[in-house]
This record gives sequence, structure tokens and C-alpha cells, in this order.
Amino acid sequence: MLHLDLGKPAERFLSKLPQKQQGQIWRKLFQIQDNPFPNDVKKLRGYPYVRVDVGEFRIVYHTQDALLIVRIIGKRNDDDVYKKLKRMEG
Repeated sequence: MLHLDLGKPAERFLSKLPQKQQGQIWRKLFQIQDNPFPNDVKKLRGYPYVRVDVGEFRIVYHTQDALLIVRIIGKRNDDDVYKKLKRMEG
């Protein structure tokens, strides 16, 4: 099982969500810890990250050694996730 490293932007986003959505995302994060590359994961072009969808949300992450590093969590239908990611990387 990978150790979870939840970044500040992801942590802030999660803290603002209603409890039901938080629970959905946490369940998916625990599943990803066991299997970091499930069938529904997609590689992001131009980045060393992958993404997975949870309901109306998207989790962007990568693995490094024994860490699962979550860079950002955001609305699935919102391009703001990728804009934030670009700012974080740039």
C-alpha cells in the first residue's frame, strides 16, 4: 500500500466539500493507494500525472517510490483543474 501525500490545494478543496462528496473522494483515494493504476485511469499529456474521475470530481496524481502524491482535486467538467495544474507546474 502506498503512503498518501495530499497536497495543500487538494486538501483545501476537499475541506470545502459536503461530507458525502468528501467520503466518495476518500474512498477512491484509499482504492488508489492499493492499486494506483485502476482501469479508469488516464495519463495526462505533457505531464507526469494521471487522472481518475470520482462522480463529478477529478483527482490528478502520480506515484513516486512508495508515495501516492495527489497534486489537485477539482470539478470534472471544469477546465480550471488543468489551469491550476499548469500554474503549479509553471
